[in-house]
Amino acid sequence: MTTKAELRTVYKEKRHKLGSELRQLLSDRIVKNALRYLADHPQIEHIHIFLPIKRLNEINTLPLIDAINERKKNLYTSISDHQRQEMLTIKLAVNQSFVEDKYGIPMPTEPEQGDEALVQLIFMPLLAYDLKGHRLGYGKGFYDRFLSKFSDNVVKAGLSFFPPEIEIPTEPHDIPLDICVSPEGVRLFK
Repeated sequence: MTTKAELRTVYKEKRHKLGSELRQLLSDRIVKNALRYLADHPQIEHIHIFLPIKRLNEINTLPLIDAINERKKNLYTSISDHQRQEMLTIKLAVNQSFVEDKYGIPMPTEPEQGDEALVQLIFMPLLAYDLKGHRLGYGKGFYDRFLSKFSDNVVKAGLSFFPPEIEIPTEPHDIPLDICVSPEGVRLFK
Protein backbone atom coordinates (compact mmCIF):
# COMPACT_ATOMS: atom_id res chain seq x y z
CA MET A 1 0.00 0.00 0.00
CA THR A 2 1.20 3.51 -0.77
CA THR A 3 2.29 5.44 2.33
CA LYS A 4 0.58 8.59 3.56
CA ALA A 5 3.70 10.63 2.74
CA GLU A 6 3.75 9.29 -0.83
CA LEU A 7 0.04 10.01 -1.29
CA ARG A 8 0.49 13.55 0.02
CA THR A 9 3.21 14.19 -2.56
CA VAL A 10 1.11 12.70 -5.37
CA TYR A 11 -2.02 14.71 -4.52
CA LYS A 12 -0.21 18.00 -3.99
CA GLU A 13 1.27 17.57 -7.47
CA LYS A 14 -2.11 16.59 -8.95
CA ARG A 15 -3.66 19.77 -7.50
CA HIS A 16 -0.84 21.90 -8.86
CA LYS A 17 -1.16 20.35 -12.35
CA LEU A 18 -4.87 21.25 -12.53
CA GLY A 19 -3.96 24.90 -13.07
CA SER A 20 -5.89 27.83 -11.68
CA GLU A 21 -8.71 27.88 -14.27
CA LEU A 22 -9.54 24.19 -13.95
CA ARG A 23 -9.24 24.39 -10.14
CA GLN A 24 -11.83 27.18 -10.15
CA LEU A 25 -14.14 25.27 -12.51
CA LEU A 26 -13.95 22.17 -10.29
CA SER A 27 -14.41 24.33 -7.17
CA ASP A 28 -17.59 25.75 -8.71
CA ARG A 29 -18.94 22.22 -9.31
CA ILE A 30 -18.09 21.23 -5.74
CA VAL A 31 -19.92 24.31 -4.44
CA LYS A 32 -23.03 23.39 -6.47
CA ASN A 33 -22.98 19.84 -5.13
CA ALA A 34 -22.46 21.03 -1.54
CA LEU A 35 -25.41 23.41 -1.90
CA ARG A 36 -27.54 20.59 -3.29
CA TYR A 37 -26.65 18.51 -0.23
CA LEU A 38 -27.59 21.39 2.08
CA ALA A 39 -30.88 21.89 0.21
CA ASP A 40 -31.67 18.21 0.80
CA HIS A 41 -30.88 18.66 4.52
CA PRO A 42 -32.64 21.92 5.51
CA GLN A 43 -32.33 21.06 9.22
CA ILE A 44 -28.61 21.88 9.00
CA GLU A 45 -28.40 25.49 10.20
CA HIS A 46 -24.89 25.69 11.73
CA ILE A 47 -22.02 24.98 9.35
CA HIS A 48 -18.27 25.02 9.94
CA ILE A 49 -16.16 25.64 6.83
CA PHE A 50 -12.48 26.02 6.04
CA LEU A 51 -11.04 29.07 4.31
CA PRO A 52 -8.96 28.24 1.22
CA ILE A 53 -5.17 28.46 1.40
CA LYS A 54 -4.01 29.71 -2.01
CA ARG A 55 -0.46 28.37 -1.83
CA LEU A 56 -1.89 24.86 -1.22
CA ASN A 57 -4.21 25.13 -4.25
CA GLU A 58 -7.22 24.31 -2.09
CA ILE A 59 -10.82 24.29 -3.20
CA ASN A 60 -12.18 27.83 -3.31
CA THR A 61 -14.82 27.82 -0.57
CA LEU A 62 -15.48 31.59 -0.72
CA PRO A 63 -18.42 31.23 -3.18
CA LEU A 64 -19.85 28.50 -0.91
CA ILE A 65 -19.56 30.84 2.06
CA ASP A 66 -21.40 33.57 0.11
CA ALA A 67 -24.16 31.16 -0.96
CA ILE A 68 -24.63 29.82 2.58
CA ASN A 69 -24.83 33.38 3.90
CA GLU A 70 -27.53 34.14 1.31
CA ARG A 71 -29.50 31.20 2.73
CA LYS A 72 -29.28 32.77 6.22
CA LYS A 73 -27.41 29.85 7.77
CA ASN A 74 -24.90 30.28 10.61
CA LEU A 75 -21.27 29.95 9.53
CA TYR A 76 -18.13 29.16 11.50
CA THR A 77 -14.49 28.67 10.67
CA SER A 78 -11.36 28.03 12.70
CA ILE A 79 -8.21 29.79 13.72
CA SER A 80 -5.23 27.50 14.22
CA ASP A 81 -3.25 27.82 17.40
CA HIS A 82 0.04 26.34 16.18
CA GLN A 83 1.70 26.37 19.59
CA ARG A 84 -1.08 24.36 21.22
CA GLN A 85 -1.72 22.36 18.00
CA GLU A 86 -5.46 23.03 18.06
CA MET A 87 -8.18 24.78 16.13
CA LEU A 88 -10.47 27.36 17.74
CA THR A 89 -13.99 27.83 16.38
CA ILE A 90 -14.82 31.34 15.18
CA LYS A 91 -18.21 32.66 14.06
CA LEU A 92 -18.13 34.06 10.53
CA ALA A 93 -19.98 37.32 10.09
CA VAL A 94 -21.75 38.14 6.83
CA ASN A 95 -19.35 40.15 4.63
CA GLN A 96 -16.44 39.07 6.83
CA SER A 97 -13.04 40.41 5.78
CA PHE A 98 -9.87 38.34 6.04
CA VAL A 99 -6.11 38.72 6.32
CA GLU A 100 -3.56 35.97 5.76
CA ASP A 101 -1.44 34.82 8.70
CA LYS A 102 2.25 33.95 8.35
CA TYR A 103 1.30 30.48 7.01
CA GLY A 104 -0.92 31.96 4.27
CA ILE A 105 -4.10 30.92 6.10
CA PRO A 106 -6.98 33.43 5.76
CA MET A 107 -8.13 34.68 9.16
CA PRO A 108 -11.17 36.81 10.07
CA THR A 109 -10.06 40.36 10.85
CA GLU A 110 -12.37 40.62 13.87
CA PRO A 111 -12.74 37.07 15.19
CA GLU A 112 -15.64 36.27 17.50
CA GLN A 113 -15.64 32.95 19.35
CA GLY A 114 -18.22 30.48 18.06
CA ASP A 115 -20.20 27.90 20.00
CA GLU A 116 -18.97 24.45 18.89
CA ALA A 117 -22.01 22.81 20.48
CA LEU A 118 -24.20 24.34 17.75
CA VAL A 119 -22.19 23.02 14.78
CA GLN A 120 -24.07 20.41 12.73
CA LEU A 121 -21.79 19.99 9.70
CA ILE A 122 -18.06 20.52 9.14
CA PHE A 123 -16.70 21.07 5.62
CA MET A 124 -13.00 20.23 5.69
CA PRO A 125 -10.07 20.17 3.30
CA LEU A 126 -8.26 17.00 2.35
CA LEU A 127 -5.65 15.79 -0.07
CA ALA A 128 -7.19 12.35 -0.69
CA TYR A 129 -9.86 10.01 0.67
CA ASP A 130 -10.84 6.41 0.13
CA LEU A 131 -13.98 4.36 -0.48
CA LYS A 132 -14.55 3.94 3.28
CA GLY A 133 -14.35 7.68 4.03
CA HIS A 134 -10.85 7.73 5.42
CA ARG A 135 -9.36 11.18 4.91
CA LEU A 136 -5.76 12.11 4.17
CA GLY A 137 -4.93 15.59 5.39
CA TYR A 138 -1.67 17.49 5.55
CA GLY A 139 -0.23 15.35 8.34
CA LYS A 140 -0.35 17.71 11.30
CA GLY A 141 -3.44 16.11 12.89
CA PHE A 142 -5.28 19.41 13.40
CA TYR A 143 -8.60 18.14 12.03
CA ASP A 144 -8.46 14.79 13.85
CA ARG A 145 -7.97 16.61 17.16
CA PHE A 146 -10.65 19.14 16.20
CA LEU A 147 -13.20 16.50 15.16
CA SER A 148 -12.68 14.54 18.37
CA LYS A 149 -14.41 17.43 20.22
CA PHE A 150 -17.70 16.91 18.35
CA SER A 151 -20.49 14.36 18.76
CA ASP A 152 -20.98 11.57 16.22
CA ASN A 153 -24.10 13.42 15.01
CA VAL A 154 -22.03 16.21 13.44
CA VAL A 155 -21.67 15.54 9.70
CA LYS A 156 -18.00 15.35 8.73
CA ALA A 157 -17.83 16.43 5.08
CA GLY A 158 -14.70 16.43 2.95
CA LEU A 159 -14.33 18.51 -0.18
CA SER A 160 -12.19 16.98 -2.94
CA PHE A 161 -11.17 17.74 -6.51
CA PHE A 162 -10.57 14.04 -7.13
CA PRO A 163 -12.35 10.66 -6.91
CA PRO A 164 -11.53 8.36 -4.00
CA GLU A 165 -8.59 6.01 -3.69
CA ILE A 166 -9.53 2.38 -3.10
CA GLU A 167 -7.80 2.45 0.27
CA ILE A 168 -5.47 4.78 2.16
CA PRO A 169 -3.44 3.99 5.27
CA THR A 170 -5.15 4.81 8.57
CA GLU A 171 -4.18 5.23 12.19
CA PRO A 172 -6.31 4.61 15.30
CA HIS A 173 -6.88 8.35 15.89
CA ASP A 174 -8.13 9.03 12.33
CA ILE A 175 -11.78 10.09 12.21
CA PRO A 176 -13.53 9.09 8.96
CA LEU A 177 -15.76 11.28 6.84
CA ASP A 178 -19.53 10.89 6.68
CA ILE A 179 -19.66 12.36 3.17
CA CYS A 180 -17.30 13.72 0.55
CA VAL A 181 -18.31 16.34 -2.01
CA SER A 182 -16.49 16.26 -5.34
CA PRO A 183 -17.18 17.72 -8.78
CA GLU A 184 -19.12 14.53 -9.61
CA GLY A 185 -21.47 14.65 -6.63
CA VAL A 186 -21.79 13.65 -2.99
CA ARG A 187 -20.50 10.29 -1.78
CA LEU A 188 -22.05 8.96 1.46
CA PHE A 189 -20.08 6.71 3.79
CA LYS A 190 -22.61 5.97 6.58
